[in-house]
Amino acid sequence: MRETNFGEKTRVLVVGGTGSLGRRIVSACLAEGHETYVLQRPEIGVDLEKVQLLLSFKRLGAHLVEGSFSDHQSLVSAVKQVDVVVSAMSGVHFRTHNIPVQLKLVEAIKEAGSVKRFLPSEFGMDPSRMGHAMPPGSETFEQKMEVRNAIEAAGIPHTYLVGACFAAYFGGNLSQMGTLVPPKKRVDIYGDGNVKVIFVDEDDMAKYTAKTLNDPRTMNKTVYVRPADNILTHLELVQIWEKLTGKVLEKTYVSAHDFLADIEDKEIAHQAGLGHFYHIYYEGCLTDHEVGDDEEASKLYPDVKYTRMDEYLKIFV
Repeated sequence: MRETNFGEKTRVLVVGGTGSLGRRIVSACLAEGHETYVLQRPEIGVDLEKVQLLLSFKRLGAHLVEGSFSDHQSLVSAVKQVDVVVSAMSGVHFRTHNIPVQLKLVEAIKEAGSVKRFLPSEFGMDPSRMGHAMPPGSETFEQKMEVRNAIEAAGIPHTYLVGACFAAYFGGNLSQMGTLVPPKKRVDIYGDGNVKVIFVDEDDMAKYTAKTLNDPRTMNKTVYVRPADNILTHLELVQIWEKLTGKVLEKTYVSAHDFLADIEDKEIAHQAGLGHFYHIYYEGCLTDHEVGDDEEASKLYPDVKYTRMDEYLKIFV
C-alpha cells in the first residue's frame, strides 16, 4: 500500500457532507487542495437545501459519489475511489443520531482494502474517557467506542479528532441550554463557574480535520483540539461577553444537585444534553487530563489561525 506523504494532496471522501460540520469539512478539504469527494445518498429525496448544497460543492470542484447505507456494494465502490474517508455523521440526540450507521462504513472500508485513513465522527468529548457517563447521554460514547473497536479490529488506519465544545452550541449562547444566542439580562452559571472548558469554531475544527487526514504524525492517534486562548471557564466566557457589550448580566449559580434535580422528568434528548453539560461544566471532562504537544491540533498546525471566543462573540453584539 502506497503511503500518503504529509503535504501531498490526497483523495478524501466526506460522509455526512451536508451536515453542520460536514459541509465545513468539505470546504476545508477543498481549500487545502485535496481532491474532495462527497457521498450523495439517494435517501436525500426532495430535500432541496441538501441537493443545492451538494451542487454548490460540485461547482467548487468536489466530486459527488452515490452511495447508500442500505446498499453495501455502493459504499464499497465509493470508498474505493479515495485514500481517506472522513465521517461527519450526527451524534446528538436532539437531531439525527446516526453514530452506529458508521459500522456499515467500517465494513465497506474493510472490504475495499485500499483506504489509508479513516476519521470517524468524533470531534467532541473523548469517548474513551467517558465510561462513567450518565445515561441516556452515555449511549453516544458507547456507540463511538463500538465504532472505534470495529475500526481497530479490522486493522484500519485511523485518526480520532476530539476534545472541544462547538462554539455554535456552547459559545454564542454563553453555554445556556435551549438557545443559540446570548441571554440579554441573566445567565445561569454552572457550579462556581471556574471549571475549564474548551471551545472551538466549527470552521476551525474542519480546518484541523483537513490538515490531519494525511499527516503521518497523527496516524493511529487521538488528536485533541485545545486552542490555548479558547480554554476558558464558564465565568471567563460570560465576562468576555460582558466586556463586549458593556453590560453586566445577573448571574444565578446552579449547584450540581439543582442542575440534575429534575432530569428524570425531561424528554430523552434533554436528559442526554443535561448529562453532557454536567460532565463538561461540573466534572471538567475536557480538561482534567494532560495532552502532549504532538497530540494537540493547534500545536501541530500553528498555521491555522483559530477564532478566539472574543472574536466569535462579536457577531452577536
